[in-house]
Amino acid sequence: MSNPKQVTIVEVAAAAGVSIATVSNVLNRGGIRSSKETIRKVELAAEQLGYRRNTNAAGLSRNKTFEIGLIVPVLGGYYGQLAEQLQLEAHRAGYHLSVFSSGGFDPAIERRNLEVLLQRRVDGLICHGLAMGFESTRSIVNSGTPLVLINGWGWPEDIALGAVNLGFSEACRQSTKLLADRGCDLLVYVGNKHSKVIDGQRRQGFETGIAQLSSPIPHQFVDTKDLDMERFLQELMMGPAKRVGIMAFDDYVALRLLSMANKLKIDMPDRLQLIGINNDSVSSHAYPSISTWDIPYYLQANTAISKLLHKFGHNVATCEEREFEVPLTFIERETTKI
Repeated sequence: MSNPKQVTIVEVAAAAGVSIATVSNVLNRGGIRSSKETIRKVELAAEQLGYRRNTNAAGLSRNKTFEIGLIVPVLGGYYGQLAEQLQLEAHRAGYHLSVFSSGGFDPAIERRNLEVLLQRRVDGLICHGLAMGFESTRSIVNSGTPLVLINGWGWPEDIALGAVNLGFSEACRQSTKLLADRGCDLLVYVGNKHSKVIDGQRRQGFETGIAQLSSPIPHQFVDTKDLDMERFLQELMMGPAKRVGIMAFDDYVALRLLSMANKLKIDMPDRLQLIGINNDSVSSHAYPSISTWDIPYYLQANTAISKLLHKFGHNVATCEEREFEVPLTFIERETTKI
């Protein structure tokens, strides 16, 4: 029985109505960006004709795997949305993105991720600053794998070629000014020390904002761990402040505060004003809706992928800053609107 005829990229190009070079770029992960429509046409034609790419041979011949690894702490919320956008950007550039979760800082899972990444010889790695420690990540970099960090402030230069960080500090700095301008005479930051440097960036911005106010305003720092929300809010309302402004670690912490404020029938925003971060869906669906800061996932993902592509030798524009800060956009809703 004779073997079936192998479909060539020439046939795929004819069926898709594009050049052979375009088909080669899309199917062999050439790294030249193609439009969504072009990628769709090529992949559809390849599928209909039964084209099969020999990925192992292609990777070995170029000493590349055309695979990028991504490690995030967990796969929900912000991290899941970021992974989706990074996957899209990697695909557009001709690369496959393999996503790994560190399992909420589980050392056994972290070691297993390291083993898999080293075995698969990924061309590059994107790692969230909370997903792995310095030494664990250094073991990958020492194998020759370039690394770009997401939300990794102050990592040693021998580990990461760069970082793409969200502007949490600046967002919190601006939030303190906004709350003060709206008449709040007590400002509170409700943080999450479990998130370490991420919480530290928010706290730093809050402190800077307080220091820059034209007139001093009393302020407090509290942490969500073991925080009795009901007692906390009751004590704030019984204090001398006429209007309290709270900067929450994220929208889910803000939602917990909002739910308890509703239970206690606290007038918002006249007695209590509230700002979150991340612009999760809960912020717009809550009552009253929560003012928050929106994250430009596309810009963060595009910048991170571009840094890697530049390192790979592709002719792509990339930011020159080693640590690039992605600005957030304020979304005002009912919890601050007077």
